[in-house]
Amino acid sequence: MNHEQALEFDRRHIWHPYTSPTQPLPVYQVASASGVRLKLADGRELVDGMSSWWCAIHGYNHPVLNEALARQAGRMAHVMFGGLTHQPAIELARRLVDISPAPLNRVFFCDSGSVAVEVAIKMAIQSWVNQGQPDKTRLLTIRHGYHGDTFAAMAVSDPETGMHHRFRGVLAQQLFAEAPASASGEWRESDIASLQGLIAGHHRQLAAVILEPIVQGAGGMRFYAPEFLRRVRALCDQYQVLLIADEIATGFGRTGRLFACEHAGVSPDIMCLGKAITGGYLSFAATLTTEAVGRAIGQAGGVFMHGPTFMANPLACAVAEASIDLLLASDWQANVRRVEAGLRQGLAPCRELPAVAEVRVMGAIGVVEMREPVDLATIQARFVDRGVWLRPFGRLVYTMPPYVIDDVDLAFLTGQMTAVLSEQS
Repeated sequence: MNHEQALEFDRRHIWHPYTSPTQPLPVYQVASASGVRLKLADGRELVDGMSSWWCAIHGYNHPVLNEALARQAGRMAHVMFGGLTHQPAIELARRLVDISPAPLNRVFFCDSGSVAVEVAIKMAIQSWVNQGQPDKTRLLTIRHGYHGDTFAAMAVSDPETGMHHRFRGVLAQQLFAEAPASASGEWRESDIASLQGLIAGHHRQLAAVILEPIVQGAGGMRFYAPEFLRRVRALCDQYQVLLIADEIATGFGRTGRLFACEHAGVSPDIMCLGKAITGGYLSFAATLTTEAVGRAIGQAGGVFMHGPTFMANPLACAVAEASIDLLLASDWQANVRRVEAGLRQGLAPCRELPAVAEVRVMGAIGVVEMREPVDLATIQARFVDRGVWLRPFGRLVYTMPPYVIDDVDLAFLTGQMTAVLSEQS
């Protein structure tokens, strides 16, 4: 098929995420990718401002990650993890235990971020059931959150402003506190009141509080004060409720700390990792927990009934291990600070645009919140015409570029964002 025929086949037969099968959005065929650039089949090149939904932190076609993948493929591409183990899984688990906040020391490998959340919720519930508290099965979270597209994950994503409201009638009914209003550098005592009231009133039924630490991702790209997370940790301890940190979007340096919960100096009882764990090479995730939770689950011979077919896939483990080593061997904190400074400077002119409600930046995350929702098909085409790849949603036009983006490409990216948004005003 030529380029036009390929796109026509795609339009008729392939279902892309978050789209209608009867009214598909335009798609752009990628022929290759290298560094921070996507080369389209029609010859155009785009500076990638999305890190392929936040995971390609080292950019594309990185020689170190390519080599790790090829080397492991020469040994074995896959082997079942039931009753077997292998060196890539052992080495990756060792690295995750070493770099994650203590006392997280048990690693369960998963297929995707949504599955990591499902695993975390099952861990929390089973740990209480095995300790003779079968009523502790509900979850408490905050509004504007997003935790994935599978059923337990949808049930703890915002039921009003989120993307899963159509399933409300069939999802487990969980508890939602008001999200903190304070920005990342502020604190208002009233921010904790809603969650404090709910945990005090329902702790006998609560297995866990689950939230995205410091940065709420696809539910609104909101940043909140670390003090809120510290208060949540204290309330969970006070009322004997587990704390699940969904670090799928924020893990591996995106906010300027290796994990976002480090901004508050707290450690969760369960932590979900995904997206950047393999540097964008393969779908993979992990759920980490403590020895205490692990012992509770295994109490009286208890077995954790979850086992994905491709759990701990050797290819994914090997490239994840290489990605983590590549990150830690670099001056990644200085690099993220550099990207943060470039985003602040480059997006600052957007604050003067009448159609813009707010501009906010944290680490390698830059968000322009519009006053009205944008038309995705139209605005994305304008970005492509200007040589950048972005994927806005709702009222949010944001960028989470690869950490390896240089200052010239970063200035180009933010400049094109400003230019296109100027056309919206």
